[in-house]
Amino acid sequence: MDRSSLLQLIQEQQLDPENTGFIGADTFAGLVHSHELPLDPTKLDMLVALAQSNERGQVCYQELVDLISSKRSSSFKRAIANGQRALPRDGLLDEPGLSVYKRFVRYVAYEILPCEVDRRWYFYRHRTCPPPVFMASVTLAQIIVFLCYGARLNKWVLQTYHPEYMKSPLVYHPGHRARAWRFLTYMFMHVGLEQLGFNALLQLMIGVPLEMVHGVLRISLLYLAGVLAGSLTVSITDMRAPVVGGSGGVYALCSAHLANVVMNWAGMRCPYKLLRMVLALVCMSSEVGRAVWLRFSPPLPASGPQPSFMAHLAGAVVGVSMGLTILRSYEERLRDQCGWWVVLLAYGTFLLFAIFWNVFAYDLLGADIPPPP
Repeated sequence: MDRSSLLQLIQEQQLDPENTGFIGADTFAGLVHSHELPLDPTKLDMLVALAQSNERGQVCYQELVDLISSKRSSSFKRAIANGQRALPRDGLLDEPGLSVYKRFVRYVAYEILPCEVDRRWYFYRHRTCPPPVFMASVTLAQIIVFLCYGARLNKWVLQTYHPEYMKSPLVYHPGHRARAWRFLTYMFMHVGLEQLGFNALLQLMIGVPLEMVHGVLRISLLYLAGVLAGSLTVSITDMRAPVVGGSGGVYALCSAHLANVVMNWAGMRCPYKLLRMVLALVCMSSEVGRAVWLRFSPPLPASGPQPSFMAHLAGAVVGVSMGLTILRSYEERLRDQCGWWVVLLAYGTFLLFAIFWNVFAYDLLGADIPPPP
């Protein structure tokens, strides 16, 4: 049912004769049953919750339209949260007879979402189309590129020490700053099998569930924002260093998810969350430590500076700011939130500063950058 059909039906039945903007929940539910309208039973449960949160047992017309069209505003979400005790369904953990795929969807709901109402909303509305193709495609492309360069260089660990590696058109190198695509395409190149394995594992274990819940547009935006912020941060803070690897995007996803878990600790139902949180922080810190070691104490002779570790930190900052805003806005319109515009303004300001820095600062400061390969 679209919005115009719903409006026409309400006007024909005179559900709001005084034009108050509110509709009785019982009246609307009776209309649904009498006309045999194809309304999801879960949405009827949500309708009851909305009515329970209102002193007069009524539902705001706009919130009713949002419910029918599967769009939820902040006020809608608050009303649902206030009336969640009235929802008749049991928790998803009690759902019997689920298929293997539906059990996986339930697992994703409990891994990602902190609120039982949101988990049920996601579980009953989840559709297999569109599938989470972004993170899977990025991971597959990174593996293919790594295999191609590994076979070409006959080197699978510490590839950056091979003299031909930095000649790749995908690597970000300070001597090739004018080739703007390199600020993004460096995410397809990796130092070695250990970095690729770490990034691919996190992208599939965390990125795919996040994409299933929040959609391809939001998660791809977050990932690419982390990648771009990583290379730009290196160009400002470590001006002589190249950058390789998708760690900026990976750390944006991971830090956003971990921050969301911490801020909603009581509501998260994922098992062993404290142990998993500690392990995730140890692994992420170890990867940063390894990058610092390779940058300042290279184990092999190298023809130039090794890739910087600042992309990891920049990705984490993007995740805690932009990513956390996205993850806390499940099924809500980002454009309606003031915090989202503040984050975009801050990120846009950083982009402008980084562009001017790359255009003018290297010459003004007389930066001693290595010759481009």
